[in-house]
Amino acid sequence: MKKFELAEPQTIDQLTAYLAQEKRQVMIMAGGTDLLGELKEELAEPDVVVDLRTIPNLAYIKKDEGAVRIGAMTTVAELGEDPMVKQDYPVLHQAANSVGSPQLRNMGTVGGNLCQRPRCWYYRDAQVVCRKKGGSKCFAFKGRNRYHAIFGGGMCYIVYPSDLAPALATLNAELIINSPRGEKTVPLSDFYAPPSVNVHKENILGRDEIVLEIKIPLAKKDERSAYTKFIERGSWDFAVVSAAVAGTVSGKTFRDMRIVLGGVAPIPWRLQKVEEALKGKNLTEDLVKLAAREALKEAKPLEENAYKKDLVEVVLVRTVMSLIQAH
Repeated sequence: MKKFELAEPQTIDQLTAYLAQEKRQVMIMAGGTDLLGELKEELAEPDVVVDLRTIPNLAYIKKDEGAVRIGAMTTVAELGEDPMVKQDYPVLHQAANSVGSPQLRNMGTVGGNLCQRPRCWYYRDAQVVCRKKGGSKCFAFKGRNRYHAIFGGGMCYIVYPSDLAPALATLNAELIINSPRGEKTVPLSDFYAPPSVNVHKENILGRDEIVLEIKIPLAKKDERSAYTKFIERGSWDFAVVSAAVAGTVSGKTFRDMRIVLGGVAPIPWRLQKVEEALKGKNLTEDLVKLAAREALKEAKPLEENAYKKDLVEVVLVRTVMSLIQAH
């Protein structure tokens, strides 16, 4: 591990001053559960690591007149235990409690979960120079690819590992991003970037930008949501396939709905065609299966991961029908 300076800013102004440095590589540490792994695996070699834990008032969950605001340093455990989140946003409550182990949820932060790096074993192997690390090819394309992408691959077949991102995407969340130039608001749906945009990154953050807050619209009357995650091991595993669904329901009909998958693409993957096919219909399992199969015609599985198509259908049917049958 390369030696680095540990910076402990006390204010946002001090933080932005560190981020504005151009001659040294600066990296942010929130909970540290992802960054420390990258440092040990020699995937990151920063000159300066900036510890956000020394800045007060970055961890909170509060409701105001127009939105619920979640500080980026709020732990995943705090999010999963919050009674208002459980009541108003079941999809987010369920996703938070599916993350890792209790120890990881107590350390990991909401902002860190949204900005983590991929778990592809080729990317995580310091000896392999894949396309994401500046090489000429994606080794997963012709290699071991059981857990890799079936949508949105091509240049790079990583899958984005966040559980919170699909859930927040269905809730139309926005991110408050800070930089030396001030703050800006970005819809979460515009935050993630596929490999075709920039194969070396997963989101649009510039080197001097940081997520400070997540903002969610207030829950509507009759809005329901749920998150289903399929994993191989019994606990603390990343999703092989997950589905987040949210929308307003009347009887067995969604007046509007949003469906976002995890574990299947380099970014949270929205199934707009499925939404359009199901919205306003009297839903049955057969109808949901039919819509899922139609959307899966666009999937391009690799040699070892075609099974994910079946899992997408299963988790989608299970999640959608759980909301129809819930009341």
